[in-house]
Amino acid sequence: MAERRRRARVQGGWAGGSAGRLAAPKAPEAGSRSPASGGQAWGRRDQLRSQEQFVFEKPSEVERRVPEAGVIDKPGVYEISTGPTGVSRIHLVPGFIDSEQADWMFEQLLQDIPWGQRTRTRQGKWHPVLTMLKEHIEEFTGHTFNSLLCNLYRNEKDSVDWHSDDEPSLGKNPVIASLSFGATRTFEMRKKPSAEENGDYTYVEKLRIPLDHGTLLMMEGATQEDWQHRVPKEYHSRDARINLTFRIIYPEPDRVWK
Repeated sequence: MAERRRRARVQGGWAGGSAGRLAAPKAPEAGSRSPASGGQAWGRRDQLRSQEQFVFEKPSEVERRVPEAGVIDKPGVYEISTGPTGVSRIHLVPGFIDSEQADWMFEQLLQDIPWGQRTRTRQGKWHPVLTMLKEHIEEFTGHTFNSLLCNLYRNEKDSVDWHSDDEPSLGKNPVIASLSFGATRTFEMRKKPSAEENGDYTYVEKLRIPLDHGTLLMMEGATQEDWQHRVPKEYHSRDARINLTFRIIYPEPDRVWK
């Protein structure tokens, strides 16, 4: 019995840190944290760290740049766009009429056509030069034409504003043949904006095509439905220019020609 008491005291001494006496729990030192308070502190740090990781930042807006206009000045066939309406295609043929022939044709048309604010030449009233040009273009393109618009640009101040040749009388996907004589003028094109742009042409594709003396430009496919074109005013002096636009007009009921 005495032996068992001595062993108990020894075991108790090791357990309490002092022989024969159980030590009271050590009071926390000033400034120290108990395990419970330490756990709360770590929890708060994790929460703060978690908040820092998932802070929502509004994405910066992507800056939209106005695209530079492309330039088409080499002969060839160009598919300028493809969309639900089909392929928009142009065919540029510089020197379609050689310079020597283009010179005398230009002078004769300038003198003989009764120029006004708008001149329309129809089948049966063609000038011999116009008939010759019509047949030449039809042979080259494989298309026939029954209507012609003659436009005279007297100088750099004369121009034609943005438009499409999309009148109902031209039918779907009209073929337009544009032949130029005289001073070089820039033919500009711009793609019609999508519905989301609400009619804003700021960021659409644009093209610039210099039309020289004797140059033929064909517009085909969905070009008139998806694009607009114009001949703008120039800042530098320009001599006279004549443009002939051959088209196919389908008869309209009760249409009166003037």
